[in-house]
Amino acid sequence: MPRIAVINRDSCHPKRCSFECYRYCPRVRTGDETVVMEERTNRPIISEDLCTGCGICSHKCPFHAISIINLPRELDGRCVHRFGPNGFALYELPIPRTGRVIGLVGQNGVGKTTALEILAGRLKPNLGLATVATSKQLNEFFKGSELQAHFKEVERVKMVYKPQAVDALSKVVKGKVYNLLSEADERGVVRELIPALELGDILNRDVRLLSGGELQRLVIAAASVREADIYYFDEPSSHLDVYQRLNAARTIRDLAGDGKAVIVVEHDLAMLDYMCDYVHVIYGQPRAYGVVSSPRGVRVGINVYLDGYLKEENVRFRREPIKFEVRPPKSRVSGREFFSYPKLKKSFKDFQLEVSPGGFYTGDVVGVVGPNAIGKTTFVRMLAGEIKPTAGKLESKLTVSHKPQYLKSEFDGTVEAWLHSVIGEFDPAFEPEILQPLEVTPLFERNLGELSGGELQRVAIATCLGYPADLYLLDEPSAYLDVEQRLQMARVIRRVIEKREAAALVVDHDVLSIDFVSDRLLVFTGEPSRKGKTHGPHEMRDGMNLFLRDVGVTFRRDPQTGRPRANKLGSAVDREQRGRGEFFYL
Repeated sequence: MPRIAVINRDSCHPKRCSFECYRYCPRVRTGDETVVMEERTNRPIISEDLCTGCGICSHKCPFHAISIINLPRELDGRCVHRFGPNGFALYELPIPRTGRVIGLVGQNGVGKTTALEILAGRLKPNLGLATVATSKQLNEFFKGSELQAHFKEVERVKMVYKPQAVDALSKVVKGKVYNLLSEADERGVVRELIPALELGDILNRDVRLLSGGELQRLVIAAASVREADIYYFDEPSSHLDVYQRLNAARTIRDLAGDGKAVIVVEHDLAMLDYMCDYVHVIYGQPRAYGVVSSPRGVRVGINVYLDGYLKEENVRFRREPIKFEVRPPKSRVSGREFFSYPKLKKSFKDFQLEVSPGGFYTGDVVGVVGPNAIGKTTFVRMLAGEIKPTAGKLESKLTVSHKPQYLKSEFDGTVEAWLHSVIGEFDPAFEPEILQPLEVTPLFERNLGELSGGELQRVAIATCLGYPADLYLLDEPSAYLDVEQRLQMARVIRRVIEKREAAALVVDHDVLSIDFVSDRLLVFTGEPSRKGKTHGPHEMRDGMNLFLRDVGVTFRRDPQTGRPRANKLGSAVDREQRGRGEFFYL
């Protein structure tokens, strides 16, 4: 049975420990060099050949930086890439197929982006060796598979790669949107993509002034207008609303219709289902190792991922399957109304928001849905006291905790120091009820500025919920989180709000997360970037029907898992559900 020893270098702090990994290792005590200290960094190196797999070092490490993992025998010799000794290991790769959209689904940190970068030629695989693999080694490694031909032609195949983090592009790319798209247009499709991705209103805008959603649509368009053989899209749904996600899915789907090969990493299961032909499930231990499974049809692949069991590989990677509610949840609102707001207006130069009267109950979680640029964040900031309404007045002595949409990591210090600076002394229940479920505790010793998007998001959610407040405002908490983290986030929010008899307002574009966390829905309608209006809060069934009717999409339910699947416009199921007025629940 192959065994790997992985050390998370971000969590390893040799200057602050007593070298427990070295001192407590039984083989070291007998004189073997199972654990040695690197001279330059004084960090440990664990010999996987000498390690017996006792796991004492991983339990004794005060920073939980060590993982000793026994892998299935089938993976022996199948490591595609290893990030140095005791580094993250990726096993197998997804297979690009001409005329097909291939989806990758799995937890954050199991190698999805690494797999894309290897296929795209941005990262040279080393097959778990000390040096980059030669063409001969790659040919022998992938002999008999479709990837053998891919790596043989990798230098001649033209590829386009849309990265995961698009926010940073606005700092390095300059110019007007239309000029950039026109210069990149090699396929002559820019005029078709402008209305398809709703770019008409921002064509004359400077890229540096775009919002996250606008920048995401621009980058998808810029990738799609390029001429290539294979297209790679890493998390194309981030910052997009439901309607824009479906438009992006159609755009990506059309590339495969033109005979191109497309591979997509995505956490929005509805979008993944809508655009993909096949799915590779990637399982493993985040930041330790990842395994790319064999391809499956999109419906079967997503259901297998939710079930947590790969039958053909005989691998279970989740204790319990993820199930979704087919019927709307019964109203859990039974507390008193402790805060109400009057009719409000907020006017900007080119945008006006009208807010109808509403209120919150103790233990109440109100989900907020609607298109981008319709006033959701403006309303949240009014409740937070960051901006004042143009008409109407908010009179409240409530304590408010606010997690903004766009996160900044300017604090110069560790995650633990940041939490203490905002919250002060931790409540006894803070760690078991918030930090541990959100997996923030392992990040304590990391510098806030070094965190990835998903890690920073979890810290921001924990910071918001850890602060004692009456009203919690969370703006797009699911961004950069994987499927399991989104559901865990929803559970944590529900638990905190019910226990503290507080209330929460959760703005999100992930329909599944909103359905999972909310008691009621506040629906925004109007004309993006021009005017917005609120409706509700409504009961879940009424709110979902109002929202999805405005979006123009219906969802059916998978009979095995109950997960929502977007219907094709005009299909028999779509027409039937529209006739019944049921757009989401059955």
